[in-house]
Amino acid sequence: MKLPGPNKLKDIAAIINCEFEGDPNHIVNGLNEIHMVEEGDIVFVDHPKYYTKALSSKATTILINKKVECPQGKALLISEDPFTDYNKLVRYFQPVNYSQKNISDTAKIGADSVIMPGVYLGNNVTIGTNCVIHPNVVIYDNCHLGNNVIIHAGTVIGADAFYYKKRAAFFDKMISCGRVMIQDDVEIGALCTIDKGVSGDTVIGAGTKIDNHVQIGHDTQVGKMCLMASHVGVAGVVTIEDGVTLWGQAGVRSDVRIGKGAVLLAQAGLGEDIPEGKTYFGSPAGEARGKMKEVAALKMLPELIKKMNQ
Repeated sequence: MKLPGPNKLKDIAAIINCEFEGDPNHIVNGLNEIHMVEEGDIVFVDHPKYYTKALSSKATTILINKKVECPQGKALLISEDPFTDYNKLVRYFQPVNYSQKNISDTAKIGADSVIMPGVYLGNNVTIGTNCVIHPNVVIYDNCHLGNNVIIHAGTVIGADAFYYKKRAAFFDKMISCGRVMIQDDVEIGALCTIDKGVSGDTVIGAGTKIDNHVQIGHDTQVGKMCLMASHVGVAGVVTIEDGVTLWGQAGVRSDVRIGKGAVLLAQAGLGEDIPEGKTYFGSPAGEARGKMKEVAALKMLPELIKKMNQ
């Protein structure tokens, strides 16, 4: 999330009442979680396992729960609870402002677009030209649709990311402040859910077609001209390159990359990257030809056991 203004380190520290190390006038331009950080951003870290990753990331301000050596050119915010203080900063710069109207006064709808009864468009939603939004679609704040987009009934665009920190007695929710960006010529089926980014954007590339009952998690990047069949589930922070096909009930875990033109066959469970142009099958998914041979071999197993016991 980009912050309004330039913001000085000393002012950010004052908002969350914490110590800092570095130039008091060090500039902060944004808030991001570790997968999406850019130069000028704050990133939080609260476990020693991830200190090095955060300190060496593109982030130039690190919200951390221990005094450590500050990398050159960066700054530290020293917090007892970085997760909570990160949420405080999100709410400070993006306060709650729910629209109580079906179509917010700040929503923008392009020429020749059709918005059917029961649609909800939140604050600062933008819809391009020649779009069709079918009944009971919900589009949360700050989401953007390009031109010639079709969204079928009951789909939800921009719900919060599924992102929690486990506390001793409860799950503490990380506040989502990102968006969903849907490019031109996309069609999304009925009863789909596409979550907003935690702090960045979830993107659906131009020309992509998505069937009914598909879930796409936060900060996932879907390329151009992809196909997703019914009941596909994609976790957060997945990169799906151009021309990928995901067949029915395939599942993809977080933080993997599916190469250009790859295919994930029905009911596959993917836990690793797929190279460009490859077809994967099975759970855990593997290269399809090898997996098919494994299935064929398993069919022979009862007869082999029978022979061994004779």
